[in-house]
Amino acid sequence: MSEEVSSRVAARAAQAADPPPCRLLRRLASMIYDALLVIALLMVAAAIVVVPTGSGIEAGTLWFQTYLLVVWWAYFAVCWRMGGQTVGMRAWRVQLVTEGGERIGWANSALRFLVAGVSAAAAGLGFLWSLFDPQRRAWHDLATATRLIVIPKEEK
Repeated sequence: MSEEVSSRVAARAAQAADPPPCRLLRRLASMIYDALLVIALLMVAAAIVVVPTGSGIEAGTLWFQTYLLVVWWAYFAVCWRMGGQTVGMRAWRVQLVTEGGERIGWANSALRFLVAGVSAAAAGLGFLWSLFDPQRRAWHDLATATRLIVIPKEEK
């Protein structure tokens, strides 16, 4: 029995030293969680501008679209800087790590956000790229020297 326990402990230690890369379905699941939160956040951000004025914002207003885009980016940037995880990433035990092991910087988070947008706009090709990359990296991971890893479950 103790041999079985020690082999499980050794397996956990090896997994912690080299955590597995995040696969596409887990990545997409965490994105769905975050999308729901971002929609709510953008509704609040829009209300902060619209409610005090008592009038609507015309469709296509550049400053308003830029404001909402910055709010959207700020959610991801702050979460990635604080602990490498958004709310959706925490739910799915996914963490953003850099190749050097440091926290992602503000400029790199902006680049990651923009390239992820391009990946999505290109019919998801940037995300599908992760199916062929050995470390399961998407375009925005490659552009910023980052990757998503799966955090192992804690034993109870």
